Amino acid sequence: MGGNILPKPRTGRKYDLSPPVNFSGIQISVVRLRTHRLWANGLNLSVFRIPPRTLPRPYRNRVDFMYQNLGNWSTFYYNVPDHTFVTSVVGFSAYDSNVIPVENELIELNLRVDNPITVRFQNLSLGWNADMRCVWFGANGTVEFTNLTLMGTCVARGQGHFSVVVPRKGGHNKRVFRWWILGFVGGFVGLGMVVWGGFSVGKVWQWKKVGKMERETEKSESLEALWIGNSKMPLASAIRTQPSLESNFVP
Repeated sequence: MGGNILPKPRTGRKYDLSPPVNFSGIQISVVRLRTHRLWANGLNLSVFRIPPRTLPRPYRNRVDFMYQNLGNWSTFYYNVPDHTFVTSVVGFSAYDSNVIPVENELIELNLRVDNPITVRFQNLSLGWNADMRCVWFGANGTVEFTNLTLMGTCVARGQGHFSVVVPRKGGHNKRVFRWWILGFVGGFVGLGMVVWGGFSVGKVWQWKKVGKMERETEKSESLEALWIGNSKMPLASAIRTQPSLESNFVP
């Protein structure tokens, strides 16, 4: 890519490019490296340090690295909900040096797990504090948060754009309040359902008990019933014991 922007770039030399006037404030630099030099020495490119033993994937003889500092355009291109940038958004990307501009595509870097890329932000506008987080914007639109060291350094596993953010004042409280309201409403509805369920179970149990009592009554000696209006009254069908006199005297 560098060879398509600069006439004859020399390997190992950094070239600062001037963006168009309508993008003033953005810094762009390009450096071309031979792969064997990248493997032996790595690369220090502004705030980025690419460690030794790094290779392009797929393998290329030469690689062009482009560095960008978006400056006051950072919030135009990137946004982190409920967070505020405390540094400019910076980024780097790697390209194959031997392709024409219309075919320029990103190439990956094969990094060792124990030796990642580091991004050092030396001038933090607010000074370091525990709320600061590193944020990485991947090429596919992903956003990932990582911890910021005391030295203002972020760890990167690949190319992309990076910055440091802090939670926006009130943003966390708003989320907590929102979840508190949702939890309260959900709990109230849940309690109402439990009460309603308990009442329904009680009524069913009462109906079953009444039905059982009625069945037990029907099993015993039954009485005829007489309906008076909507009321059911027991009625004996006959007198069981005939009356008798206590003496045999008949007048």
